[in-house]
Amino acid sequence: EIIWTVLPILILIVMAWPATKKLIAMYDTRNAEMTVKVTGYQWKWKYEYLGEDVSFTSRLDRESDRLRQNKNATQEEIKAHPHYLLDVDNQLVLPTDTKIRFVITADDVIHAWWVPALGWKQDAIPGIVNEAWTDIKEPGIYRGQCAELCGKDHGFMPIVVKAVPKAEFAQWLASKKPAPAAAPAPAAPAPEAVPADAATAPAVDAAPTAETPAPSAQG
Repeated sequence: EIIWTVLPILILIVMAWPATKKLIAMYDTRNAEMTVKVTGYQWKWKYEYLGEDVSFTSRLDRESDRLRQNKNATQEEIKAHPHYLLDVDNQLVLPTDTKIRFVITADDVIHAWWVPALGWKQDAIPGIVNEAWTDIKEPGIYRGQCAELCGKDHGFMPIVVKAVPKAEFAQWLASKKPAPAAAPAPAAPAPEAVPADAATAPAVDAAPTAETPAPSAQG
């Protein structure tokens, strides 16, 4: 009985160290190379690349939205759309081999941002900012959805993450940044100022001209 009691305790002690270390690492967002802010709305997501002046909303793609609202849509039409209810109009593009920090919140009700392939789910709560991080190793498309009942269209809040190599991501990010404002036209040069002494100097008489003498009077 002593062995049955002591041995499991020793096993738990040995397992506690790596398990605790892994749990701490899961929530350690330090040393991230970039930060993405995720805000949940009814019924869409807003993504902001902090410090890059790039942001956009992402919602159910128009074809899925059209089909779900069309009561006469046939099964053939739905099957013809390969990612029915799982596609979006704007994908979240992220670089691979990069530690990415997420700050997650909501603007109206509680949502939950969940992409199973990233290995975690995080609640999006109004007035509270939660954190998480990921480091995607393989380029590709990763799909998820809102995992918190948030209203009548809760089932129509898909998430699509597109992971691309770093160089491709840099090009994409540059293309999304607003164009720099045009430089103002140079001002016309000011007229040359007249020296004060020249302005107060007396006018110079014109050069004398030859005049015909008047004829003398005759007696």
